[in-house]
Amino acid sequence: MKTFITLSGIIMLATSCQVIVQDEVGVKRTLGRVNPEILESGPRGFNPIISKIITVPIRTVNLELSLGLPSKEGLTVNSEISILYKIKTNEVPNILRNTGMQFEDILIKPVFRSAAADVCAKFDAKDMHSAKRGMIEKEILQRMTEVLEGKGFIIEQVLLKSIVLPNGLAKSIEEKLQAEQDAQRMEFIKDREKREAERKVIQAEGDKLSRIVAAEGNRRTIEIEAEGKANAVKLEADAQAKANDMLNKSLTPVVLKNRQIEAFQNLSRSNNTKVIITDGKTPIIGLD
Repeated sequence: MKTFITLSGIIMLATSCQVIVQDEVGVKRTLGRVNPEILESGPRGFNPIISKIITVPIRTVNLELSLGLPSKEGLTVNSEISILYKIKTNEVPNILRNTGMQFEDILIKPVFRSAAADVCAKFDAKDMHSAKRGMIEKEILQRMTEVLEGKGFIIEQVLLKSIVLPNGLAKSIEEKLQAEQDAQRMEFIKDREKREAERKVIQAEGDKLSRIVAAEGNRRTIEIEAEGKANAVKLEADAQAKANDMLNKSLTPVVLKNRQIEAFQNLSRSNNTKVIITDGKTPIIGLD
């Protein structure tokens, strides 16, 4: 009976099982050597006497740091940093073989500190608290990728959070921002007044042009009316001249003599006594 129990214990110790979860992969290390085979998720058996299964997460990991970042002025800006990274699945054996499970302390953190120091030293402290922060994050990310991608790490994002500026600098920045806002507001007011002045000039020019057009219209109207009256007078004069010319042409000596005779005949029939002295040549027309 004792022999059976001892044999069962030896078998259990010789054959053990470990479950690898879905967001991890496993690598078996036997007698201190890392096996190049990658174990996917699921139950995996191994000999616990000579082997061990090391599990490594392949999901995105958020590595959080608190660090003082140097600025261009030589100031130190405290910040909470998040480094989002994950490991390339096919590089897990090499990472364990070359670095071990302390890869965050041995690789990622030092590379970040070096990249952040180089990049932040090119910017003023206020830039880390402004829209340029995204530019700083992008440049740090690029530098870390250049170093770590070949070692099996994918740096997804670098985030600078909770920027704490040195004492006094924050107030100076606020005052400067307030001054810039005031300057922008005055520039806006100046631009608005300039546009209003331009509008008034355009309106005045428009009114002037309207008055010129109206005056030109009135002048043209008067000219047209004057031309009309002149033409009417000319037409009337022409008509009178034509009438006089026709009358002159119609008053021939025979007609005048005939009218003279008619006039004497009418006088002779008149009850009133009239004395007319003539040389016999001058015609008398229309005496009633």
